[in-house]
Amino acid sequence: MTSQTAIDATGPGGEAPAPSSEPTPAAGLRGHPWLTLLTVAVGVMMVALDGTIVAIANPAIRDDLHATFADVQWITNAYFLALAVTLITAGKLGDRFGHRQTFLIGVTGFALASGAIGLSHSIAAVVVFRVFQGLFGALLMPAALGLLRATFPAEKLNMAIGIWGMVIGASTAGGPILGGVLVEHVNWQSVFFINVPVGLLALVLGVLILLDHRAENAPRSFDLPGIVLLSGAMFCLVWALIKAPAWGWGDGKTWLFIVVSVVLFALFAFWETRVAEPLIPLGLFRSVPLSAGVVLMVLMAIAFMGGLFFVTFYLQNVHGMSPIDAGLHLLPLTGMMIVGSPLAGAAITRLGPRIPLAGGMAATAIAMYGMSTLDAGSGSGVMSLWFALLGLGLAPVMVGATEVIVGNAPMELSGVAGGLQQAAMQIGGSLGTAVLGAVMASKVDGDLPGNWAGAGLPKLTPAQLDQASEAVQVGVAPVAKGTPEPIVAKITQVAHDTFISGMSLASLVAAGVAAVAVLVALFTKRGVNAEAGAGVGHI
Repeated sequence: MTSQTAIDATGPGGEAPAPSSEPTPAAGLRGHPWLTLLTVAVGVMMVALDGTIVAIANPAIRDDLHATFADVQWITNAYFLALAVTLITAGKLGDRFGHRQTFLIGVTGFALASGAIGLSHSIAAVVVFRVFQGLFGALLMPAALGLLRATFPAEKLNMAIGIWGMVIGASTAGGPILGGVLVEHVNWQSVFFINVPVGLLALVLGVLILLDHRAENAPRSFDLPGIVLLSGAMFCLVWALIKAPAWGWGDGKTWLFIVVSVVLFALFAFWETRVAEPLIPLGLFRSVPLSAGVVLMVLMAIAFMGGLFFVTFYLQNVHGMSPIDAGLHLLPLTGMMIVGSPLAGAAITRLGPRIPLAGGMAATAIAMYGMSTLDAGSGSGVMSLWFALLGLGLAPVMVGATEVIVGNAPMELSGVAGGLQQAAMQIGGSLGTAVLGAVMASKVDGDLPGNWAGAGLPKLTPAQLDQASEAVQVGVAPVAKGTPEPIVAKITQVAHDTFISGMSLASLVAAGVAAVAVLVALFTKRGVNAEAGAGVGHI
């Protein structure tokens, strides 16, 4: 089979059969499937945790290093840019040189970069090493999926991916809790230093346990022009999404980067049809289930990450919770993802992905609609109900969409497929934050002047109104020092009511995105190439 071959074998009812096969026996611990899962889970946990734990440390970093707000934004943006731009190329490196090697390099580099950040004494150094974190994280994540795909037989792959998804979900949601504890009781440096022992553990386990699996027809060359074109296209797209909230969606600079991104993607697609060994064989997308899985991952990330972005502001700034308390209130979400992911893996193995994926996105849509009904007086019980339903809905999507993407790709492209899965999630998360942020900003800008005047508050100048709007968009009451207490109460009421109206509209949009994803889920089916991983030779 060449890399351009389209695969569309189906079984009865449109589902591909899930063949039973066993991996080649490995001597001792090396290559053991469940120990391999444990090893990659430790590495993936480190990267997933870093995605949210750092946000809690940002205020302390700003104060300690005397950084500006824009500098602190780059702590997140630099990491995200490096990660998103290089994920697919990193997956190709794993296909070329072996996923064991790229995983070990990724784990080592990520841990070293984390330690370097903890030792940094300037904001510039922190940002530079965050870029290295993103680059090494990009090596690690697709390699983890490639190792699981190659190690587990088809009938156990969904369960393995379920546990893998559970680790990512729990780590992502648990980041604010752990980050709050470390920053409050140790220092901001500990948020990064914690990755060093975790990375060392993953490295030791990897050296002892991981067995390199490589397809016989693995790529032997590099598509350098393709890498340049795709990286440029991804950079321009992600950059536009990051800067759109500051520049504005109607600004010429935003659309310039979007147009350049589209042009580069078009040139990339044209080049891939001309090169002998392309970076991403376009024949891969002839698989309707694989393409649907990628779209589904983007839509899921838009609804989940975009919607959850405002929930943290709601808990901390409207309800006045500490970061630790806010993280604890999200435990129903985390708990349902932990419980639901392995169960989703079992259900997908038994039923195929369509029903669990469609049901999961339907539950996500209902949960986001429920979150649109929250207000300043909502109690913990009501919040927990919607958070738990959201976690229960996301679990089968995280597992099923990943299996659909990786399982429908040929074995020799498992790294590229893993990169696609991760890139789809990263772009979806960025798109969700940007688009739902624009919805929030528009709603706040439209409602705040009327709400302010309706409360009988002093009229604001246009500049003051802009500043007040920016504060209200994150749930903060724009109260100046020395303001009398009765006026403070009125401003706070107006700010919270306006913020909640914006959050409600953003949640409804997220619910609509999730509803569309229900339809996309109907085009998925079991990975027709999942059995390839079971019999691959060991190197």
